[in-house]
Amino acid sequence: MACLGKMIAAAVVAFMILGIASASDPDMLQDLCVADLTSDVKVNGFACKKNFTAADFSSKALAKGGATNNTVGSIVTPANVEKIPGLNTLGISMSRADYAPGGLNPPHTHPRATEIIFVLEGELEVGFITTANELFTKRLTKGEVFVFPRGLVHFQRNPGKVPAAVIAAFNSQFPGTQSIAAALFAAAPAVPDEVLTKAFRVGTKEVGKIKSRLAPKK
Repeated sequence: MACLGKMIAAAVVAFMILGIASASDPDMLQDLCVADLTSDVKVNGFACKKNFTAADFSSKALAKGGATNNTVGSIVTPANVEKIPGLNTLGISMSRADYAPGGLNPPHTHPRATEIIFVLEGELEVGFITTANELFTKRLTKGEVFVFPRGLVHFQRNPGKVPAAVIAAFNSQFPGTQSIAAALFAAAPAVPDEVLTKAFRVGTKEVGKIKSRLAPKK
């Protein structure tokens, strides 16, 4: 009996550990919860609005490519919960990225989602970096799919001579995007120069130059 009791206790502990390890977002308790983007209520997501229509579940945000005449030669157009209120609590969203020839989507992360892209037009050089600082890259052509694991630093570059475009999907209604360069050199308040000079092993003049180039335009 004592042996059986120990086995049951061990099984209960294992079940509890497994339950904690596999925990994820809770299941929805209703059919839908259309985001009330005007509400002052702050929750982990958006409050639900009482009156909604089919238009809350639709958007033409990704129908056309965005302008790529900027410093990096790319533009990302989101179709997240802020664009489609009906996505609230559903855990999915999309975006479109357009690239001029030579355009770059600089190294960045999505802290709340894994990303999968489908190449609509052109070709891309893509890559992500693991926490062991190992780089995985691939050259993609029209029709190919590529996955960027959640939270890992990644980038996309158009090496071709014609424009490129992708459609991206995320397992989050609001995946968030953090550009590595902007986070470090254009934060407000600013990251202390002493931190950046030591981290990148450069002088304060170099840090100042980078900050000035990444500063938001007024």
